[in-house]
Amino acid sequence: MTTSRLVHILGVPLDLGGGRRGVDMGPSALRIAGIGERLSAMGCVVVDKGDLDAPIPETQAERDPRKKYVREIARVCQKLYQRVFDAYGEGALPVVLGGDHSLAAGSVGASADFAATRDSEIGLLWIDAHGDMNTPASTTSGNVHGMPLAALLGPEPAELSKIGTRSPKVRAEKTVLIGVRNLDPSEREQVRNSGIHVFTMKDIDRHGIASVMERALTIAGNGTHGIHVSFDLDVCDPVIAPGVGTPVKGGLDYREAHMVMEMIADSGRLMAVDLVEVNPILDSQNQTATLAVELVCSAFGQGII
Repeated sequence: MTTSRLVHILGVPLDLGGGRRGVDMGPSALRIAGIGERLSAMGCVVVDKGDLDAPIPETQAERDPRKKYVREIARVCQKLYQRVFDAYGEGALPVVLGGDHSLAAGSVGASADFAATRDSEIGLLWIDAHGDMNTPASTTSGNVHGMPLAALLGPEPAELSKIGTRSPKVRAEKTVLIGVRNLDPSEREQVRNSGIHVFTMKDIDRHGIASVMERALTIAGNGTHGIHVSFDLDVCDPVIAPGVGTPVKGGLDYREAHMVMEMIADSGRLMAVDLVEVNPILDSQNQTATLAVELVCSAFGQGII
């Protein structure tokens, strides 16, 4: 299947949210793996908008150990928010290349605010080994890449939740966490109390990825302007995606990951996609970025026949 959609590629070399350096090279790795060329070959009109400026940790002060570098992260997210919102104004579908997952406070926030201008809301698929629902009060590490979903759903961390025109950005009833298998004890309680829909790896093992995705797409797609897909490569098993900041055994296998994206394409509801936490330093021959590019192609409708 081909598409003539206008696509804006937005690189965000943000490496302030995690405890392991290297994800700032993710956008370059994804470009080297041919993301622009592959989407163009499918018939998309691709405009690569380059990378946002993002400071490196070595030049910044941590300040608050419960939310390290949060002011600097918020500034990058604010710039990304504007770029994504502008992309919608031009009729483009944003593809955001990370960088760590804290960037989603900006990208998802822009999708939500754009939908609001159409008197609607978005559905959110957060596809991740982790919940990313820590707050400064609950975190054990102070790493802000573990907090963006909390900021989109609620008031903390305030620096991220205040980006855009309103908070919360997304409703829990339209938010689906898929592939989770590693939650901090206090975060587990946050996830349970939030009201979001959660499909753990146990659910995927028990019911199969197709059944889980059917339910997830119904939750996120019905009655919304569209679906924002925020895809952390660590949702995939480290066997197929070793180049991520926080690998966790027992993730999606190759075909399961593609089925996720193929079913998103079949839904016709995709409005934006984030690809985050690709860390080339930890990778082997750029295989994680190559997988990410293949998955994006599936999300845009590339079929087997």
